[in-house]
Amino acid sequence: MCVNNKLCPCGTGQSYVDCCGALHSGARTAATAEQLMRSRYSAFAVSDEDYLLRTWASKHRPASAGIDAGDRWLKLEVLATENGGLLQNEGVVEFRAHYVGGVVHERSRFIRENGQWVYAEAL
Repeated sequence: MCVNNKLCPCGTGQSYVDCCGALHSGARTAATAEQLMRSRYSAFAVSDEDYLLRTWASKHRPASAGIDAGDRWLKLEVLATENGGLLQNEGVVEFRAHYVGGVVHERSRFIRENGQWVYAEAL
């Protein structure tokens, strides 16, 4: 799926290239836990399994991210954030990720690993 000239799937209103695309390509890293969560949602939307695995805490990283290329992701709603800021090392983001056929509602814990935000686990 080519999303380069389209709005980012994460819902910020920015172009994909200037938003999550820059994180997916490695041009930038996530500054906050919420930004990482948004970029991971976008990675599901554009089927970027490498990025998902790269941003998974090493202690919990699976062999596969479980992307189904047939899934069509529709919308992300960030419901709440706890910590996860620029100078913090842990945070929680609660969200709803809508896709054709359902909704994923999760509270996710994020931590810094080697100075970078990574997804640790669902709470």
